[in-house]
Amino acid sequence: MYRENYINALRTELLEMVERNLSPVAIRYEYSEVPLETNIKWRPQVLVLGNYSSGKSTLINDLLGTRVQNTGQAPTDDSFTVITYDESASDEDTNIAVTEERDGKFLLNDAEYPFESLKKHGERFAAHFRLKKVNSPFLKNLAIIDTPGMLDSITERDRGYNYQEVIGDLAQIADLVLILFDPHKAGTVGEAHTSLRDTLPARTFEDRVLFVLNRIDECNSLIDLLQVYGTLCWNLSQMTGRKDIPAIHLIYSKPAARRHRNGHHSSYLKYLGNQHEVLKKAVLDAPRYRLDNLAAFVETHGERISHLLEALISYRRRKNANRWRLGFIGLLGGIIAGTGVLIASMVTDIAAPLDQKLVFYGAGGVGVLFFLGWLLTGMRYFSGRFHKKQLASLESLTPLNSQTRRDNWDAIHGKLEAYLRKNKGRFSLSETKRAHAAIRHVCEKGTREVREALNELAAMRNTPSDRRDGRILPEVDRSEPAHRNSADEVVDTDRG
Repeated sequence: MYRENYINALRTELLEMVERNLSPVAIRYEYSEVPLETNIKWRPQVLVLGNYSSGKSTLINDLLGTRVQNTGQAPTDDSFTVITYDESASDEDTNIAVTEERDGKFLLNDAEYPFESLKKHGERFAAHFRLKKVNSPFLKNLAIIDTPGMLDSITERDRGYNYQEVIGDLAQIADLVLILFDPHKAGTVGEAHTSLRDTLPARTFEDRVLFVLNRIDECNSLIDLLQVYGTLCWNLSQMTGRKDIPAIHLIYSKPAARRHRNGHHSSYLKYLGNQHEVLKKAVLDAPRYRLDNLAAFVETHGERISHLLEALISYRRRKNANRWRLGFIGLLGGIIAGTGVLIASMVTDIAAPLDQKLVFYGAGGVGVLFFLGWLLTGMRYFSGRFHKKQLASLESLTPLNSQTRRDNWDAIHGKLEAYLRKNKGRFSLSETKRAHAAIRHVCEKGTREVREALNELAAMRNTPSDRRDGRILPEVDRSEPAHRNSADEVVDTDRG
């Protein structure tokens, strides 16, 4: 019981760390459109991907113990379906069934669920997004997200939304990603290639992805299966870019095999066994990895936000230096212009009838007018050129001297460019520096304490403890402006 309480307390404190320290800064600098904790406050999730007819729906039905998803050889369902436990279900009810269904509008707008950020994918996506509640005990500690089957040569225009962006967003919040293949299409379809090569590596971690070769009972012989397995291994090496071959679970549905065997020769299966139960255990273990995933979430987003702020600080410093340089040029130009007028009046008889003071005032006025004209025209023009030049070479704002920093840069450079284009570089340097210091404190101290708490948890037995303070993690620095949600809260001379 104590261990369970410890886990719940640690999870709560991780969520608080994100809510109080990361989310305000992420929203302020447009790193995220919604609070970061929105994506992690719900239950553990298992995302199921795969080619069409790879057996995703059949696997889900087998896991839940009833027919929840439609099955078939052709594409049968083009929706993203969130399948979760019905908390109102009675433990005495042994008849497992779908107890409630809701549409995408409900899912995207109910604060209980972590899908608010998916609104950006539009109405067509919302029409292909839904919720099913099932009273299956299998779902008590997790949720499963079924996805439309991957196809070949299909575009965003065909689906009406960006499929890769959607699965990327879902993979980012999932604790486990299952990728299913079948013997008839061992990873050859175009969307699978894009997902494995580009989308998933950018949005989740390798250790959260499990590869599954499903429906192996449909191979004609052991040799046929070995050929399929070799083909899949080759395709995975090409799609993932990895030299090592990831582990592949070999499974089939026994009920489906009995229904469709019809004398089909599958005696070779006894030499292989069925890893269906191993896969089932891996899915059930998803909640155990939730804390590790939350810690990785804090570390990853903390480092990325820190990198974003570092680039903004570098940009602002360069802009300030450029403004001082342009201002000095304008001032020098004004002095030269005024001096030129004064010299011209001395070497010619034009100003002879005038009082000497008026000549000096006139020369000074010319210098001031030149300077003001420079500020209104020349300085604005060259500042605009500077801004465009910086946008064209954003990589120069921060050093990318390690793979981690390059990975972080890949994740944030688009957000950085969008932020700078939107506000044209007008933001407070001092406020950004304070936000960066607060985020660095989370990255350097907060995440270290999280990992120490997780190590303590790993070594913990289910025995009482003398710990009575109720807290696991020390307070993380919550100084301003990490809590600021609006740029208007600080009046700063660095703006402009």
